[in-house]
This record gives sequence, structure tokens and C-alpha cells, in this order.
Amino acid sequence: MTVYWASLALVVLAEMGDKTQLLAMAFGFRWHTVLLAVFVATAANHLLAVLVGHYLDSVIPIQYIRVGTAISFILFGLWTIRGDKLQGEEDRYKFSPFWTVAIAFFVAEIGDKTQLATVTLAAKYNAILPVWLGTTTWKVLSDAIGIVVGIALGKKI
Repeated sequence: MTVYWASLALVVLAEMGDKTQLLAMAFGFRWHTVLLAVFVATAANHLLAVLVGHYLDSVIPIQYIRVGTAISFILFGLWTIRGDKLQGEEDRYKFSPFWTVAIAFFVAEIGDKTQLATVTLAAKYNAILPVWLGTTTWKVLSDAIGIVVGIALGKKI
């Protein structure tokens, strides 16, 4: 249970104000569809991250994984300061709202700080299920908060 709470606590810190939480705010039009898609995408993405972290620990010593994670967090911070540019917005595909949100969240989470934290936690604790459940639980809850805020802001704007 300690691994579950440690996983949950780390994702709480990593996810606040994250791009996927902001994405949840933007997709807050059908909250139940968005939340289900977020859950499916997060569960799949974090399961992949937990499996990578679990097996990475057997190949690379944990101190190198920690250093790699720290460097990646610094690079993410620098990337955030730099900003992104939208490209290819005119080349949109027609998917159902569920698949649009699920794919967007899955792709946005690849290489994200919560995914890297999940990999690191799985390598550190060598426990697949508690880490997966802990990181997925908070990720979905924090994005649910983003959906609620997005709906509230959408009514005001």
C-alpha cells in the first residue's frame, strides 16, 4: 500500500498544471466521454510505462535511472519555457469524440513528466500493480478536476 500512496503522491506533484490537465479543460464538452477516454488512455500509457520501468531496473542501475529522470525533468522545464507552435491544424482527422480524446491523451502523455515518474517509480519499487494503480488513479482524478474547471470556464466565456 505504501507503493500505491507514493505513486499517487508523486503524480499529484507532477500533474498540477500539466499539459494534459489543460487538455482536459479544453475537452470538457462531454465530461463522461472525456473522462472515460482519459481513463483508457492513461491506463494504457501508464501500464506501458510501469512495464518499461519494471524491466529497465533489471538492465540499468536505479541511480542512473534517477539521474536520467532528473535530466528529463529539467529538459521538460526548458521546453515549457520555449513554448510550442501549432502546425498541421488544417489536416484534422474525423474520429469520434471518445477516440479523439483517448488518442490525444495517449500521445500527449508519451514522454511526459508523469510517464517518466511512473517509469522511475516502477524501477524503484519493482511493483507493477501498485505503481500502475497509484499513478493512474491520480492522473485520472487530476484530469477530472481539469474537466470540471473547463466546464465552469466554458460557461463563463
